[in-house]
Amino acid sequence: MRGPRTAAIAHKKPDAEMLKKRKAEKNTKKDKASKKDSDAPKRPSSAFFIFMEDFRKSFKENYPDQKSGPAVGRAGGEKWKSMSDADKAPYAEKALKRKADYEQAVRAYKTKLNGNGCNEPREESFQSTSEIHDETGQEASS
Repeated sequence: MRGPRTAAIAHKKPDAEMLKKRKAEKNTKKDKASKKDSDAPKRPSSAFFIFMEDFRKSFKENYPDQKSGPAVGRAGGEKWKSMSDADKAPYAEKALKRKADYEQAVRAYKTKLNGNGCNEPREESFQSTSEIHDETGQEASS
């Protein structure tokens, strides 16, 4: 059971400035979320979701009259929990392969964004570019 509110809190109304600040905060949060790049590679599925891809197909074949999505997810989750690690191993291997492919795609995407074709930072040299060109020219002429 709730206790009585104090009069100061019960009658306090938010001022217009506070409401504007709250709206501005909500808008900035939406802007940050919408900045996701659509060209970026999609994250790989986990072992469970790879299992669910196969399970959905077999579930639809066995229960064609069952159209409910939550029922399929519930049944798949129960089966996944009951599986041993040995049964889950093929799905874990597929997940690792997809993760490796994803990491490779991310590296390629980042080099594409950088535009220089090299992902690692360049080593700093204490020589100017003209000194470097002079050295290579001397080596070629000797």
